[in-house]
Amino acid sequence: MPVKIRLQRHGKKGKPFYWIVAADARAKRDGKYLEKLGTYNPNMNPAQINLDVDGTVQWLQNGAQPTDTARAILSYKGVMMKNHLAGGVRKGALTQEQAEAKFTAWLEGKGNSVDAKKATLADAKGKLKADALAAEKAVNEARVAANAPVVEEVVAPVEEAAVVEEEVAPVEEAAVVEEAVAEAEAPAAVEQEAPVEVAAPEADATKEE
Repeated sequence: MPVKIRLQRHGKKGKPFYWIVAADARAKRDGKYLEKLGTYNPNMNPAQINLDVDGTVQWLQNGAQPTDTARAILSYKGVMMKNHLAGGVRKGALTQEQAEAKFTAWLEGKGNSVDAKKATLADAKGKLKADALAAEKAVNEARVAANAPVVEEVVAPVEEAAVVEEEVAPVEEAAVVEEAVAEAEAPAAVEQEAPVEVAAPEADATKEE
C-alpha cells in the first residue's frame, strides 16, 4: 500500500489550518488517514509547525513519500536531515553519537535563524507602529491648527489715538497763548482810558474862570 505524507485541511474559510498526516495515497485529501504526525498553521508569521520528528522519520524509512509542500515542511523542521543522518548510521559512515551531535548543531543554527527572523519582524512592526503614530499626531496637530480661532492684532486704533492726541495738543497750546495775550493787552487799555476821563474836568474849570 503506497503511503503519502501530506496535508489535510481544517480550519475555516479564509483561515486554513492543516494537519500533517500519513495516509493511503488512494484516500481523499480530507478523508481517512493512518497517523496524524503534526499540525501546520500558516496564519502566523513565521508559520507555526508542530511535528513528531521521530515518528515522521520512521514513516520515511518505511517508504512513505511526502508531497512537495509536506517535503518543504519536513525539511524546515529537520526531518529530512535526521533521515539522512540515520541512513549514514545504517551504512556505517557515522556513529549514532556523531549523528546526534550533527543534528543538534543543525537545530541550534536553525533556531538562531528563526530567532533572527522574529527579531527583524518585530523591529519592522515596531517601526510601522511608530510611523503610524507620528502620522496620526501630525494629522491631529493640523486639525487643531485649522480649528483654532484667529486673533487679529488691534494696531490701527492705537495709532489713530496717538494722532488725535498730537492734534489736540497744539490746539490747547494756542488757547493758552491767546489768553496770555489778552491779559497782557487789558491793562494798557485801562491806562489809555483813565487820562481821558480826568482831562475833561480841567477843561471845564478853565472856561469858568
